[in-house]
Amino acid sequence: METIAALYSVQPFWVWMALGVMLLAIEAAFSTEWLLWPAVSAAVLAVLTALGLRMGFAMEVVLFAALTVAATLLSRRLIQKVNSVEIPDINDRDLRLVGERARVVEAFVDGRGRVFASGAEWAAEIDGEGPPPGDSVIIASVTGARVKVRLA
Repeated sequence: METIAALYSVQPFWVWMALGVMLLAIEAAFSTEWLLWPAVSAAVLAVLTALGLRMGFAMEVVLFAALTVAATLLSRRLIQKVNSVEIPDINDRDLRLVGERARVVEAFVDGRGRVFASGAEWAAEIDGEGPPPGDSVIIASVTGARVKVRLA
């Protein structure tokens, strides 16, 4: 601890930069989403001390805490605004199918047939008369292993 205190008294930039890099490395390794802003706050303090703004260790720790809290709260608010738009999960294949073209592979009888979409064959339903095999349809919704389609 004495070594760190001695290093801080001579080069506070490196102490804050090392803290920021360590926090960023832990964030990258574990993807907690909580350590990014403390890492950025430590980097801001490193830059401030490199520019010659020396406030003393206690005041710098208070500034570090304030920057961390402010950045975290602002980022959460921004994330909520960005995520408020209904965006389908890119990992959910069923949701990604909606709006995609499918090729009819089995004729529709009584509104039921089969289509090929996204590398797989699906049981399909259509309102009204379905197109012949080989024609395209648009997937309107997905329910389990069945898709509801409409004419293209």
